[in-house]
Amino acid sequence: MVDAALGVLTHYQLLTALALVGLLAGVAHPLAGRLLRGRVHWSALAIVAGLGLALWGGWRTGGKQGLADLPVFAGLALLGGPMLRDLAIVATAFGVRLEELKGGGLIGGVSLLLGLTVSFAFGGAVAYAWGYREAASITTIGAGAATYIVGPVTGTAVGADSEVIALAVTAGLVKAILVMVATPWVARWIGLDNPRSAMIFGGLMGTNSGVMAGLAATDPRLVPYGAMTATFYTGLGCLLGPSVYFGIIRWVIG
Repeated sequence: MVDAALGVLTHYQLLTALALVGLLAGVAHPLAGRLLRGRVHWSALAIVAGLGLALWGGWRTGGKQGLADLPVFAGLALLGGPMLRDLAIVATAFGVRLEELKGGGLIGGVSLLLGLTVSFAFGGAVAYAWGYREAASITTIGAGAATYIVGPVTGTAVGADSEVIALAVTAGLVKAILVMVATPWVARWIGLDNPRSAMIFGGLMGTNSGVMAGLAATDPRLVPYGAMTATFYTGLGCLLGPSVYFGIIRWVIG
């Protein structure tokens, strides 16, 4: 019976992956509401649980794709791949009111550049402090401090080592989790209660998953606005990382 069930689950890999994600969400949702009183969004708990499963899967198989290296969960490689990821990111833009988006104006653009520059500089400084002296490595880790998407894109473009790219992804994931957990706690103190401030927040933080989960726990109506500028942040980071910031770092370190 068990072998037959595993055979069916392995044959329908994508459906199995969707069922697993749904199960994690179904468990995380009541836990966030009852134990944490909604102060941490349920998606943050689900992401942490997913990372734990990925770690276990990588240890169990010695592979490189975490849980997706197990045949029964191979559909996770497609479900978590770039195609569906980018579709999910673009979908967050739906629900934005154009008049509110225009209200972001100049301050929205400034927040994008400021958020990217500060993240790159902080990540680059940490990389330098830890002994990295190559421009490609410093730029890649700095890009990872922006988001876990910008990091690997930049690292691949500038020819960074795979170990450095992995560090960049790790830095981006840590940032995303910190943002999604901390946002509801600081929202009142920073005035995060309207579309304009949500757009500025998304431009400064940049990490799509962190911004969306954090805003969802704060006020779901703000999610599309923060997600919009966070998406621009990701695109702009992928553009500036391997070009402008890489050139600046090469010039600085000689």
